[in-house]
Amino acid sequence: MQYTAKVVNANTDRSDCLIVTAFEGDQWSASASALESKGGQLAALCKREGFKGKQGETLLLHTPEGTQAKRVLVLGLGKLQPSPSAYQSALGKALEALKNTPCKSLTLCLDELNIEGRDARWLARQVALTLGMGQYRFTRCKSQKGDAPPFAPTKLTVGAAKKSLTSDFQTGLREGAAMAKGTNLTRELGDLPGNICTPSYLATEARRLGRGQKKLSTKILDEKQMKELGMGALLSVSAGSDQPAKLIVMEYRGAAKSQKPVVLVGKGITFDTGGISLKPGAGMDEMKYDMGGAASVFGCMQTLVELEPNINVVAVVAASENMPSGGATKPGDIVTSMSGQTIEVLNTDAEGRLVLCDALTYAERFKPKAVVDVATLTGACIMALGSHASGLYSNRDELAEALLAAGEESGDRAWRMPLWDEYQKQLDSNFADMANIGGREAGSVTAACFLSRYTQKYPWAHLDVAGTAWRSGSAKGATGRPVPLLMHYLLKQAS
Repeated sequence: MQYTAKVVNANTDRSDCLIVTAFEGDQWSASASALESKGGQLAALCKREGFKGKQGETLLLHTPEGTQAKRVLVLGLGKLQPSPSAYQSALGKALEALKNTPCKSLTLCLDELNIEGRDARWLARQVALTLGMGQYRFTRCKSQKGDAPPFAPTKLTVGAAKKSLTSDFQTGLREGAAMAKGTNLTRELGDLPGNICTPSYLATEARRLGRGQKKLSTKILDEKQMKELGMGALLSVSAGSDQPAKLIVMEYRGAAKSQKPVVLVGKGITFDTGGISLKPGAGMDEMKYDMGGAASVFGCMQTLVELEPNINVVAVVAASENMPSGGATKPGDIVTSMSGQTIEVLNTDAEGRLVLCDALTYAERFKPKAVVDVATLTGACIMALGSHASGLYSNRDELAEALLAAGEESGDRAWRMPLWDEYQKQLDSNFADMANIGGREAGSVTAACFLSRYTQKYPWAHLDVAGTAWRSGSAKGATGRPVPLLMHYLLKQAS
């Protein structure tokens, strides 16, 4: 995809589709007004078709007067100063309106669009991200790939009202395109079935990402090395599987060695049966998505490689299957984590925290500026927040506020949950330092409390993405979240 930002004349544009904006109350953008002034047709056509300029409303016109473009798409933004979410939603509606067209070149006239709290760079970033994510299709496992979708654009031009905006637009387009590439990698890894996307497959994917990259290095720890490090919690999860666990470490060095890195830790349970505490059969196929946290970390590393920002980032992915067998960990077993703390495994289906706690201890060696773990950790988080927001826990207010702000800016939102000492007692065990579950009440909170016991040496945040990493039903598929949130946070840190 070729992305360009420049000053555009709507009357002389020759793209396959020129996109102009309109607002409620018969208010037009400068480009739409230019079409009306020259062709004298746009207002009449909008009135005839009942187009009111409401947020997300679209009207596609073929060979209209006033321009040399083959088509014009009038995109409603509602209020004259639309909200960020209204703008993002409208961009999605524009793609939906064009999905059955053969358009290869698009021109979107942003003119002097004003969105409170958002700059030109952000506006263009959302355009490229939306368009890039809209091109994702999972066809790898289909014998018949089908016909190529008619809408597969190869060129996008963002029109600026003045030349001084083009540099910011171009930067935003580059960032959005890179985020889309990373987000789509996350979706691809999530949508792959568990018999393909194994811990070893993720290790191979990490090596692929690092191949030929001067700023990205990869290291894979096998089970023997993890055992030598004392990672008894992580290895207790892989004990029932024929697939060996992997600890995947990717280091992106974009800044001076003296700059402390941000460490991203991803839960990589490539398939979760629940182990001996076997899950119900209905919907178990979706447990291929239990590596959604790991997939999002991969997506961030892909984006970093594309953008090369001035920041150091380390990714640590704890990859394993959770399977039942004669060698599997049993409820009541006691394991020793890398930190030396002992854990009574009361439920083998609470395995994510077991792989994460050793990965979080391993993260100490990087002397991190901050650590953010990402995990499809608890069904309780879905009950609390649904699919709209990821659950956020943190031991530092400053880190939590930065991540929440990144979520608001990206539209990939999170909601902060409590991490109070009163919840810790639910993890008490008569036989070990702690149990791996805290009972039915506040399940997402007690899971975070468990992880907090391994993160006392650095600023830490936990994102529970069980409700946001994938969709169920007829639109089943990975969403790519929370890559946009994490990348907005990392880019802010880099700047």
